[in-house]
Amino acid sequence: LCGRKRSFPVLSYGCGGFLAVCLTLTGMPALCVSGAEPAVSAQSCILMEAVTGEILYEKQAQEQRPMASTTKIMTTLLCLESGDLDTEFPVDTDAIHVEGSSMGLVEGDIVTKRALCYGMLLPSGNDAAGAAAVKLAGNYAAFAEQMNQKAAKLGMTQTHFVTPSGLHDDQHYSTAYDMALLTAAAMQNETFREICRQPSAKVCFGNPPYERWLINSNKLLTMDETVVGVKTGFTDEAGRCLVSACVRNGIMLICVTLNDRDDWQDHERLYDYGFGQLTPAEVSFPTDWSIAVAGGTAQQVTLIPEGTIVAGTRDGKAPALEFQLETAPFLYAPVTAGQDAGTWKALCGGRVAAQGRLCAGESAVYQKKSAAPQQQSWWKRMLQKIKKEKNRKWKKFEFKSCWQMPAIVPGGRQNS
Repeated sequence: LCGRKRSFPVLSYGCGGFLAVCLTLTGMPALCVSGAEPAVSAQSCILMEAVTGEILYEKQAQEQRPMASTTKIMTTLLCLESGDLDTEFPVDTDAIHVEGSSMGLVEGDIVTKRALCYGMLLPSGNDAAGAAAVKLAGNYAAFAEQMNQKAAKLGMTQTHFVTPSGLHDDQHYSTAYDMALLTAAAMQNETFREICRQPSAKVCFGNPPYERWLINSNKLLTMDETVVGVKTGFTDEAGRCLVSACVRNGIMLICVTLNDRDDWQDHERLYDYGFGQLTPAEVSFPTDWSIAVAGGTAQQVTLIPEGTIVAGTRDGKAPALEFQLETAPFLYAPVTAGQDAGTWKALCGGRVAAQGRLCAGESAVYQKKSAAPQQQSWWKRMLQKIKKEKNRKWKKFEFKSCWQMPAIVPGGRQNS
C-alpha cells in the first residue's frame, strides 16, 4: 500500500447504485459507495490516499503541465517552515507590483509572514507570494532555488518552479502526481491546515495595520463540509486548476485536477468514488518510547505521541509504517507531564506520511544534590598534618614511659 498502485478492482453498478454505511473489523464506520470510475473532464488528474500514497484514480497524472496558482502551496509551506510568523515588517515595493489576483497590498504596508500566508491561500494573492519570496530569499531567483530544493526533497521529480505565484513561464511546470505529493506534505503542517480550510478570515495588515476580511476562492469549502482545503489556480495557459483535500471517517484523500473546466463537480465525483473503495484503519504507535532525564528523581520518562494516524485501506488493515523520533539527548529536570519533548515522523515507503509532537508522559521532580565537602586551604591541611605527627610522637613517648626496667639483685642476677 505504500507504493503507487495503478490497477485495482472496480465495483460496477447499474442506474440503481446505492449508498451504505458498513461497520468494519476496526469498529469504525466506513462509507461505502458502489460505482464505476467517474468520467472526469480534466486534462490531468489524480486521487491519492494521503497516508499510504495509494493512487485510487489517475488520468495522465505524470504529464507535465502549468499549474497556475496552486504553486502557492509550495510558497506558503516554505514561508511557514521559515518560522517567526508574527514579526511585522514592511513589504518590498517591487515584489507587490505584480499582475493578477491580490490580497490588497500597497507600498509601505506592514505585514507578517502569517498574514502573507493567508493572503496566498485565501484570495490567491500574487502580491503576497512576491512579498514572501523576497522576504525569505531576497529575490525571485533565489526563492525559486529554495522551491526546487524542497521539491526534490519531496520526490517531485517532474516539477520545476520559476515564480512564487504561478504566473506563467514556459519553465514553470509540474504534474498532478507531484502536486499531490506536495499537498500531502503541506497538510502535515498544522498552521497550513488551519489556514487553507477557512472560507474567510480576518487578517491584520496595512500602514498602520488594521483588520480586514479575506475571502477564500475555493468554493468546495462551502459546497462540501468534509473538504478541508487546499488551493485554486487559473491562467490562460494552465486553464482551471484545483487541488483539494477531503476527510471522511478519518481518512484524508487528496485530489488534483489540471486544466479542468468542471473542476468543482469532478472533485466531488472523485471523492464519492474514492471513499467508497476504502475502510479506515488506525495505526498503533509503539509503546516503548522514552527519553533520559538529567538531574531528576526518575532516570527517564515515557514519550507520548500527539495525534492519531488513520489510513484508508481496501482491506481495513493498518499499513506498516516506520517511525522516526527527533528529540534532544535528554530532558533537564524538572519535567512536567505533557511538556514538549520532540517530534515523531511516520514513514511509508520512505515518504513522510504523517508527523506530530512528542510529549513527556509523566513528571520528574528535580533532585537536589547534597553539598560537597569544602576543600581546605593549604595552611589548614599543613596544621592538621603537624597535629597528627605530634599526636603520633606523644603516643610513642607514653608507650616508652610505661615500660619498666627489670630489678637487678646482688650477684648480677635478675630477679624474676
